[in-house]
Amino acid sequence: MATRIEGPCIQHRLGQVSIKMYDKFHRVLRLETTTNDVSCFKHYRKGEHRDHHETHEIAPLRKIIYSLIDLRQILLGCHRRYLEYLSALDDPSAGDRNLHRLTRPKIVDGHTLQGFNFFDSTQQTSLRALQRPEFNIQGIRRADLSRFLPNLSVSSMTRYLGRLRKFGLIKKVAHSDRHDLTRLGRSAIAAACRITAQIIVPALAGATA
Repeated sequence: MATRIEGPCIQHRLGQVSIKMYDKFHRVLRLETTTNDVSCFKHYRKGEHRDHHETHEIAPLRKIIYSLIDLRQILLGCHRRYLEYLSALDDPSAGDRNLHRLTRPKIVDGHTLQGFNFFDSTQQTSLRALQRPEFNIQGIRRADLSRFLPNLSVSSMTRYLGRLRKFGLIKKVAHSDRHDLTRLGRSAIAAACRITAQIIVPALAGATA
């Protein structure tokens, strides 16, 4: 006796035809097309008329064994087009996870590190400094960064760099005192600056008190 472990199932229907998509064990994607009336599909075949003459034309499938080859090709075409549609969809789940990872508090070695508020002016100024062209070329050093963030003390700057590193926005260059922005750091900072400059500020400019 076997126990069937069912995963999520999504079903789309068009008349008598349905396409089902199963998520088996969260590992295997299975497609299944079913119909109770194959005559909704058409193929090129020999047709017999009432006056007993025969012609070759586009006609509905018949529920006989000789239609199985063409039916198989038609159903495979349904699967292919459905998979092509799915492959064209954007999956924002990774972006959601990264956003939560960067904005929520994080506990490291028993200490709570506050997440980033990308729209806070002070924090955005600090993050914008990391994007300076010279840092993209030669890396980020505490001494160089302090010139653009004069309000932070040496100890505060060290903690700030450590916080950036713990959240994955920067990474330390091996055998060096320099850091580089990670791909996540570049994307997050650029997106926050672009949204602020191109959406939030213009929208608020026309607002009345």
